[in-house]
Amino acid sequence: MPSKAMPIVQTRPGLLPSLAWATASLFFFYAWIMRVAPSVMVEELMRDFAVGAGVLGNLSAAYFYGYAGMQIPVGLMLDRFGPRRLISLAALCCAGGCVLFATGTTLTTVTAGRFLIGAGAAFSLVGSMVVAGQWFSPSRFALLSGLAMAMGMAGGVFGQAPLRLAVEATDWRTTNLSLALGGVIIAVSAWLCVRDRWRGEGGAGELLANFAVVLKHRQTWLVALAGLGTSGPLLGFAGLWGVPFLQVAYGLPRTEAAAFTSLLFVGWGVGAPLFGWLSDRIGRRRPVMTAGLLLETASLAALVYVANLPPVLLASLCFLTGLFGSAQIVCFAIAKENHPPRLAATGIGFVNAMVTGAGALFQPLMGLLLDLAWTGETSAGARVYDLAAYHLAFSSLLAVGIGGLLCLLAVRETYCKPSLEPLPSSPGP
Repeated sequence: MPSKAMPIVQTRPGLLPSLAWATASLFFFYAWIMRVAPSVMVEELMRDFAVGAGVLGNLSAAYFYGYAGMQIPVGLMLDRFGPRRLISLAALCCAGGCVLFATGTTLTTVTAGRFLIGAGAAFSLVGSMVVAGQWFSPSRFALLSGLAMAMGMAGGVFGQAPLRLAVEATDWRTTNLSLALGGVIIAVSAWLCVRDRWRGEGGAGELLANFAVVLKHRQTWLVALAGLGTSGPLLGFAGLWGVPFLQVAYGLPRTEAAAFTSLLFVGWGVGAPLFGWLSDRIGRRRPVMTAGLLLETASLAALVYVANLPPVLLASLCFLTGLFGSAQIVCFAIAKENHPPRLAATGIGFVNAMVTGAGALFQPLMGLLLDLAWTGETSAGARVYDLAAYHLAFSSLLAVGIGGLLCLLAVRETYCKPSLEPLPSSPGP
């Protein structure tokens, strides 16, 4: 028998749903700071650990190994146990990972720290969506998801130029120790504000059966692969290699290059609630996501391969690449609408595992391509890559964008309608 949801008997907690959603969204803001932090510490990390781009790519991608690897368990656990305890513990896990990363003296130790940060951060976005799904009207789900995504992108912006200034004012270890405090604050806030409106029931067998239902759904796979196509530019370009690329292509200082790169996150933050609202408004999912992915791929191609762009156009393309890529938010709504409420978090978690897997895939892949095209030049002990090497590396992002468009052709339009399987009775919001 399929598992059922177990209502949590309680009265309506007033403002707590809004505070709970805000706390979970703030967690996603924090998670994105952690996600992109290595991009403004590239030279320091290469120098202190005497590694090249390929090894550094794997170090940074350890976050995504933890984040993407946990997405399926995260969905299953949130459906079963509810968001309150899990978000609180996950934030503490991030804080512990920050401490390990900041104090580590070996590559193995700092890699383990990045992995723990990613594993804890895995509960952030899906957790905010679960809170939204449990406490708010289905007609507001895409908009609230987009707003949560905007919070994450604000974290991505904070993790670029502002975080670089913090590194320059102190050092990369002190900066990461300071960031650990944020995880503790979020954990306390989640425990005080987040409530479980319902939880699932059953043991490991039930959880595996639920996962099998999601895994067998062809549409879930198609949506996940399409979503991966949107996230490649954000995680591969803005997440790590965009800053050094702009330094080489335009001779920009690191802080200024980080400021340009952060415009992708600004665009993503602006576009996510906009695309979520637009999709809800017109009652369609696939056309919105298709247009976004197509325009994102075109903008990225111009950004990388058109030479000598004036600063205004360069900034515009960075912004537009993020803006159009934020149409990814629609894929989470499609995943939710393809599953009954009792499996919503599991479906979203599976899609998010594929989407964020782009970071684990593309950051080291692009590092490998850079190393293959390396001419042997170094500066202050760090490898220096020329423009041709970056062009080769970024071609992988264009390929995945085209692949995502092909997958979208087979995605079924849900017309913003949730699954017909009802949820067992539970208290009203």
